[in-house]
Order: sequence, then structure tokens, then C-alpha cells
Amino acid sequence: MLTLSILGFLAEEPLHAYELRARISGLSGHVRPVSDGALYPALNRLREAGYLDRQEEPGRGATPRQVLSLTDAGRVELLRRLREPAEVEITDRNSFLVVLAFLGHLPDPADQARILRRRLEFMNRPASYFYVDGKPLRAAQMTDRFRKGMITLAAGTSRADRAWLEATIADLEGESAAGA
Repeated sequence: MLTLSILGFLAEEPLHAYELRARISGLSGHVRPVSDGALYPALNRLREAGYLDRQEEPGRGATPRQVLSLTDAGRVELLRRLREPAEVEITDRNSFLVVLAFLGHLPDPADQARILRRRLEFMNRPASYFYVDGKPLRAAQMTDRFRKGMITLAAGTSRADRAWLEATIADLEGESAAGA
């Protein structure tokens, strides 16, 4: 998800690495703050792949600032990743939120709706944190109040997620039909 975050934020504007790291950390929040040890190797890989450019600008004092920008190839790669997210980018909530943060870069509402439908299909599958004989346990089946709380909180979030997904898919499909 680091690569998608880098490409997505740089599609919006050129940034120096410090600002990019702050935005990525803000997106992932306390869950997965990005370290320099992860960011700089990723930036180097993306530069070597031709997805990023680095320019020097005057900085404070004698040290120049390194400003990163997305190349045309980087924009193509961003759109490819958004059109074809991996399964884990649909099923893992935090990964999906990163996809969602940049999904507006896809120009076609039909493509956007297709990605949201994948997430909705996943959300509609029976699931739980706890299983017996391969079957998901529901809150009513839990005797431990804290596990019951986990399932209750997740169920509320899932209902809100599905409602938003359904409404947004309907809006996007309406936009696609109007544009056809």
C-alpha cells in the first residue's frame, strides 16, 4: 500500500519526501506510520522504474530540498493499480481505505463502481473474527463480553460500509448511464 500511497499523493502535486511521509502517515494513522527505512527504498525503486522524478529546489540553509513528482509512466501505473487492486486491497479494511483515498483519480465512474462492487461482494460474505467448525460465530453466540463487543462493533461498521457502498455504486452507475 506504500507504493499506491506514494503514487496517489504525487499524482495530486509534487512533494518533498518529508511532506510525502507525513501525508502517508496521516492516511494510515496510528495503525501503520511509515518510517524512513521503508519510504526511501520505496522511492528509489519507483524512481528506478521510471515512475518518479526528483528535482532539487533551494531549501533552508545550504541543503537543497528534494522534490518528487510523478512521471507519465507513474500516472499510468497509478491508474493500473486502481483499476486492478489485488484481492487483499479489497478484503483488508486498511488497504481498501488506501485504494478508496485515490479512487477518484480513475476518470471513469464505471471503473470506480466496479471496484466498489468488489468490496461490496466481499462485505456481503458471512464473516467473523471467531469460527466453530468453519462457520462464523455471531454476537448472540458469544459468551465472552469482549469478543461479543468486537463482533457487535464490526457488525455496525459493516452495515455503515455496505450502505455507503450501495449508495455510491448507484450514484456512479447513474453517472455512467448519463455519460453513455
